[in-house]
Amino acid sequence: MGQNLQTGGRLRPVDLARGHGLSTQAVRNYEEAGILPAAARTPHGYRTYTSLHARALRAFLALVSGHGHQAAASIMRAVNEGRVEEAFHLIDESHVQRLDDRRTLQAVESALRDLEPRAAAEPGAAPESRAVADPATLSVADPAAMPGPGGTFIGPLAEALGIRPATLRKWERAGLVRPRRDPQTGYRVYDEADVRDARLAHQLRRGGYLLEHIAPLITQVRAAGGLEPLEAALSGWRDRLSARGRAMLTGAAELEAYLRECD
Repeated sequence: MGQNLQTGGRLRPVDLARGHGLSTQAVRNYEEAGILPAAARTPHGYRTYTSLHARALRAFLALVSGHGHQAAASIMRAVNEGRVEEAFHLIDESHVQRLDDRRTLQAVESALRDLEPRAAAEPGAAPESRAVADPATLSVADPAAMPGPGGTFIGPLAEALGIRPATLRKWERAGLVRPRRDPQTGYRVYDEADVRDARLAHQLRRGGYLLEHIAPLITQVRAAGGLEPLEAALSGWRDRLSARGRAMLTGAAELEAYLRECD
């Protein structure tokens, strides 16, 4: 940085931009957005920056990694306008969001752990969803109305989960399960994927999660093609949360250094 200092300790936009792989226009945009303090001007109208601006830029870029561009920009604007407590509040909100994400991840991982033992309870046994759909383990008012292998009606599934049929109908309206209709009876028929989704929804509901929070997770399970592929996605999710946590620590350190220099 020392070799870029101009006369009187002044820095040009290019001096700030060069060390971070930015364009000079980006530096000017950050100043205009309030992310950097206002620059002084030479008699000819050129911007001049100082080490304070360099510190502000480092703080902002560090905050972006942990909080995202929008939140980081809001934090820096609040600091530069003297609203430090508001900046701290924005940081707190970002930490709360990360905590919610971590709790959601833990809930999904817990639900998966609860589901897996049943799938492999007995060597050579049929998959859990087929076991639920097995006429030998389910009872309905009209045995002749049982669907074919791999499917079950609402009553037996609700009984297996320990919930009411009305709950499954509510979950269907929320998009958590998508049973087909039997062409002869019009009854709902839950296939293997529906049973899996219903059991996952049940575990998450027991963990206190709202239906609107569960629906995106069920969508992820479907997109992944089941629970096993989802585990790899969850591992990546966990790594990203950890990286974000470390980035938040780095951002906090850089912001503290900037606040000290402002003082």
